[in-house]
Amino acid sequence: MTSAAAYELAQVNISRLKFPLDSPELKDFVDALDPVNASAEAADGYVWRLQSEGGDATDIKVFGDDWLIINLTVWRNTDALTAFMYQGQHRELLSRRREWFEKVTEAMTALWWVPAGHRPTVAEAESRLLHLRANGPTSYAFTLRTSFPAGASDPVSLAVPEDLGCGV
Repeated sequence: MTSAAAYELAQVNISRLKFPLDSPELKDFVDALDPVNASAEAADGYVWRLQSEGGDATDIKVFGDDWLIINLTVWRNTDALTAFMYQGQHRELLSRRREWFEKVTEAMTALWWVPAGHRPTVAEAESRLLHLRANGPTSYAFTLRTSFPAGASDPVSLAVPEDLGCGV
């Protein structure tokens, strides 16, 4: 049996901006980035987050689209991620997401297990999102609603159609 401590939970979510990051419409969101990132880093079960030299990931491209922003993190497990997501300032920001981001129908969030110490790349996150869009939740890429146990993340051989990029 595989030890759950040998794995950590990777999480990616991407969002399509309604306005440029430097616009007045996104000021509340941008102003909250540093405090929310600090609270994530202080949260029980937090492991790592993707960031550029600016301290966040808003300038890191995802799917080659300037209107998409990425949040890529690693957590101890789904309980730690969920506890952070639905509390404090992060919860407040979640409740306002429709003010700042386009509503989309395709999967914009994916979870997967990584070996402890592994730090996922943007390309890896894009691959997991595309897989989730094509195949629904599997052990390779899943959601909080339909998750899989740690250690069950061996890739499955299901085809990913080429037209599943982020064309929203």
